[in-house]
Amino acid sequence: MRLALLLSFIALTLQAQEGFSPVRLARLHQSLELKTKANLPPGAISLIIRNGKVVDFRAFGLRDVEANLPMEKDTICRVYSMTKTVTSVAIMMLVEEGKITLADRVDKFIPEFKDLKVYTGGTVEKPELAAPSRPMTIKHLLTHTSGLTYGGSNDNVSTLYTRAKIFEVDSLKAFIDRIAKLPLHSNPGDKYEYSVSIDVLGYIVEVASGQPFDQFVQQRILDPLKMTDSHFTLPESKRSRLAKIYSIKDGKATPQAGLEAKGVPFGGMGLFSTISDYARFAQMLANSGQLDGVRLLSRKTVDLMMLNHLTGLARPTTGGDDSDGFGLGGSVRIDSEKSGRPGSPGLFGWDGAATTRFRVDRKENLVYLLFTQSMPFDTPLLNLYETLVYQAIVD
Repeated sequence: MRLALLLSFIALTLQAQEGFSPVRLARLHQSLELKTKANLPPGAISLIIRNGKVVDFRAFGLRDVEANLPMEKDTICRVYSMTKTVTSVAIMMLVEEGKITLADRVDKFIPEFKDLKVYTGGTVEKPELAAPSRPMTIKHLLTHTSGLTYGGSNDNVSTLYTRAKIFEVDSLKAFIDRIAKLPLHSNPGDKYEYSVSIDVLGYIVEVASGQPFDQFVQQRILDPLKMTDSHFTLPESKRSRLAKIYSIKDGKATPQAGLEAKGVPFGGMGLFSTISDYARFAQMLANSGQLDGVRLLSRKTVDLMMLNHLTGLARPTTGGDDSDGFGLGGSVRIDSEKSGRPGSPGLFGWDGAATTRFRVDRKENLVYLLFTQSMPFDTPLLNLYETLVYQAIVD
């Protein structure tokens, strides 16, 4: 009788939770345990939510190798480019209020951009410039089709960006002033080019809303969603919870300085957050714009954000394996066959430079996030994680 009860209890504890198999989730745990023990990366946090319920939440390895401090569920991480989706939501809130339209010219809000020119040739010292074939719009910024760039390539425009030290400023206005003096990499609307576009949108939030960008985000997004550990400037009282960033090479983890913006709230890279905090933001998107009775966006606006807005371009994808297009604030899965990984059409989300990822799969009512703090950006690790999440679904 006792044996039968014991077996019955074991069977109950191994039942799938929200359609996830505990046995299959163990594969994900084992993989991340092995990775972190090998410093690939030193630490990681995984969080999976389905039907609005936490299915799996684990921390692995170390947030500080030298001090032997563990990665914990409330460890604070730099989410870098995952800030972009937050900024995009801020813009779409202003669109819903009628203060911005996607078709608005950018120079309506930033007069300094009226004289932007496109680089057509020449040298760094004597660039040849031409008027753009069409005006830059808010939608161009949201979709990284603005003609702006990050300046990380081996070309003359990138060299000009590097020389301008665009992020070494003390305000978003000073950042805009530097960008306005640089040529565009291409004509607005011609192609997808990952860029400073969302940082520019952060300044437009200031202009359109009449309040500082970080205050708008705090009052209109972070506070309503109860994201209490998300900040553009991390309070000193919370710095002990901040994970170190590590450069990973040949299995060796070397600490490196974080790319902090020195008090300037850049819309493309500035946020610190915990995985639990950011999961609330992601769940809001999964819920079509609302969470716990608080609505930030309408369902139809979220629908619009999760469409591929690169359709019509010569290359309607973000590159790589051409499995993803780009919506308003994140990638959109358009071709699962090309990705070679499980995932529903419309899978939406974005990544951060220190190897962080969030994804929203509204067809599966699924949200999943992986936070590490390692560089260079580890695409294979994030793709492996994605596969291990989906293989655990058994409903």
